Amino acid sequence: MAQKAIREYDAKSILAKHWDKYFPGFTYAYETVLVQNGTELKEAAKTHKWLTEKPLVVKPDMLFGKRGKNGLVLFKDAKPGDVSLDKAVSWIDEKSSSEQKVYFSFDGDTPTGEPSVDMLTHFIVEPFTPHTQEEEYYISATCVGDNDMLYMSAEGGMEVEEGWDEKVTEVAFKITDTEEEIEAKIKANIPADVADKDKEAFAEFAIGFFKAYRDLNFAYLEINPFVLQGKKVELLDMVAKLDDTAGFMMVDEWGDIEYPTAFGMESKSPEVEAIEEADSKTGASLKLTLLKPEARIWTMVAGGGASVVYADTIADFAGIEDLANYGEYSGGPTTGETKFYAETILDLMTREKDPQGRDKILIIGGAIANFTDVAKTFTGIIQAFEEYADKMKEVGIKIYVRRGGPNYEKGLKDIKEAADRLGLSIEVYGPETHVTDIVRMALEEK
Repeated sequence: MAQKAIREYDAKSILAKHWDKYFPGFTYAYETVLVQNGTELKEAAKTHKWLTEKPLVVKPDMLFGKRGKNGLVLFKDAKPGDVSLDKAVSWIDEKSSSEQKVYFSFDGDTPTGEPSVDMLTHFIVEPFTPHTQEEEYYISATCVGDNDMLYMSAEGGMEVEEGWDEKVTEVAFKITDTEEEIEAKIKANIPADVADKDKEAFAEFAIGFFKAYRDLNFAYLEINPFVLQGKKVELLDMVAKLDDTAGFMMVDEWGDIEYPTAFGMESKSPEVEAIEEADSKTGASLKLTLLKPEARIWTMVAGGGASVVYADTIADFAGIEDLANYGEYSGGPTTGETKFYAETILDLMTREKDPQGRDKILIIGGAIANFTDVAKTFTGIIQAFEEYADKMKEVGIKIYVRRGGPNYEKGLKDIKEAADRLGLSIEVYGPETHVTDIVRMALEEK
């Protein structure tokens, strides 16, 4: 399971889209907007009348927690009173105009450790929900080992993590549990300190929540807290990750989802984002991480396990500073998908020569495939070679190939003939050669 974090706004939007299916009988207003500045919020108010009619809550939506303890939540307070649209606009413009410090750990209310420093670029704005602390509850679900776990607590809010063992009820579910077994387990494990008047509704909500978590392919889903007022629910704070390997089949269910870079992290390159988008639309796996684009050693590895082995071997022989990328293509990608992946690698690889004047090295490796048609994927790589042959020769690239699996003989023959025809330097090996021996061949002193 590949977990990718999404914005709170998107998590709420997914649940709202499927609300009636999983939470029939419960009401949820789903009044929420995502903006990048005050001007956008003013514009949103033209179509979302509640922005001018209700007191508001504003907070950054950039994949970090403890926003309250960092002083980054604007809400109704005894001194300023209700947060109006104008106050929200001013606060967003103030917080987005300069870098902010965010601490991720606290001792009580005292921050510990070094803060991350970055610009705030996205804000979620919602109505303020009047409620008592007794109406706040906690619920989350995730996968642990072979089980799905459901966590429930009668105490929601920032302090639930303190005294977790005493406050939170944990329920484990096997993948083989039936719907009836799931419902029975949840009803039997509702926390004892949930208010008597809320127990039945809490159980009903928890059952729908867990079904939504599974059906909608969340890898992690947390609401902390949600407010339960009879059958009226408000989702005050959410954290969510999606199983992005299911993205190709969840397009309609998820809608237009982005996987943003978290606060304090470097933004993804357009090439990495393009590979992620392609990965989300296929049942295969396409992954790319840029480590040091100016480095001379690039990999195009089939298989997640193999990618780790090749990276480790390159680090042993040349040092990690010489490795430009990390990633994989696997799971039976089509010729077109492999061509796109290979073109992305070659485009990045041929933008500049090695600063020390050395040949660059492209390692096309992998173990022995179980079901991926090697000839079909190599056809995509050959098509990419044909597009980039001139640039590859200009920069100076040596190619080392090791592969096995269905149709590997044809694949190796085709790629060798194509490289020779295009005037590219290439060495080709099959499963008779150790899986990483091409790394030694490429990097050892001659």
